[in-house]
Amino acid sequence: MLYVLIAILLFGILIFIHELGHYIFARIFHVTINEFSIGMGPKLISIKSKKTGIAYSVRLLPIGGFVSMVGEDEESDDPNALNRKPVWQRIIITAAGSLSNILLGVIVVFVTVVSSKYLLTTTVADFRENAVSVNYGLQAGDTIVSVGPRNIHIADDLSIAISRYADKPIDVAIIRDGKKTVLKNVVFPTQENQGVVFGTPDFYVYSTDKTFGGVIKNTFYSSVAKIRLIYDSLYDLISGKYGFTALSGPVGVTETLANAAKEKDYSYLAYLFEVIAMNLGVMNLLPIPALDGGRLLFMLIELITKKRVPPKAEGIVHFIGIIILLAFMFAVTCKDIIFLIRK
Repeated sequence: MLYVLIAILLFGILIFIHELGHYIFARIFHVTINEFSIGMGPKLISIKSKKTGIAYSVRLLPIGGFVSMVGEDEESDDPNALNRKPVWQRIIITAAGSLSNILLGVIVVFVTVVSSKYLLTTTVADFRENAVSVNYGLQAGDTIVSVGPRNIHIADDLSIAISRYADKPIDVAIIRDGKKTVLKNVVFPTQENQGVVFGTPDFYVYSTDKTFGGVIKNTFYSSVAKIRLIYDSLYDLISGKYGFTALSGPVGVTETLANAAKEKDYSYLAYLFEVIAMNLGVMNLLPIPALDGGRLLFMLIELITKKRVPPKAEGIVHFIGIIILLAFMFAVTCKDIIFLIRK
């Protein structure tokens, strides 16, 4: 139970940071705010500021949060209502939550890199027992610069690229003796998880001492790799590479976080937190009704056409979107619960 509470706490941090992003920029642009809430459903705690009139609440269900702003979903005559603010200010306020999650993920990546004993390179040091790729020309001392279509900058790039593309023979570009060479149709070991085949590295790489430049490089490319992984996974889902069973909702993710905490695998727990934080930010920016990205789409239309979409019409679109989204989340949650019971 303790580890589940730790997982819920981590979720709470992500929700808090997301809503804090909205809240900070709403305050900067002097938008009237009714409530800042962590959680949904019935209130557990609610304190109203005498100075600002804003209620700060914690609610029962730890599945989200909100910043209730006047004029957010309706027209208002309040001069500080959100609907009366310039469109560029509304865009910043709306995007701030998702960007805050992405920024949090980058900060955790930076802390993880700084706290590591050394940095991993992309140069092959030695091969694992029964390695396959060595039979296709890969040698110790080779610096890998691309795997299939993916350029390699750091070790994270390398492991992700092999996982994604090396489920079949793949071209690998290397630097050997100062010259670039392309090894054709290199084969790596594979493993299957929930019906999806992944490639796995069958070699070790050299490590190097940390430098300021190395820390910044690894933080940047590791963050980019994780964001790109999110888009790749979304593409794989739409294209049919991943089935419905590969999806996880709050229950499945909580179980994964709790297991990592239980095993005291803190590096993996940090990795999960980084990915989930960035995933929350990226997915919320997608142009899907009811999400921040869906609202941003209407604002961009307004910015381009100089005409605002009627709030009633926009409200209907978001209402339909949230019904579909809730139904989808319910289905995924039921799947996660069934899988959990079967274990």
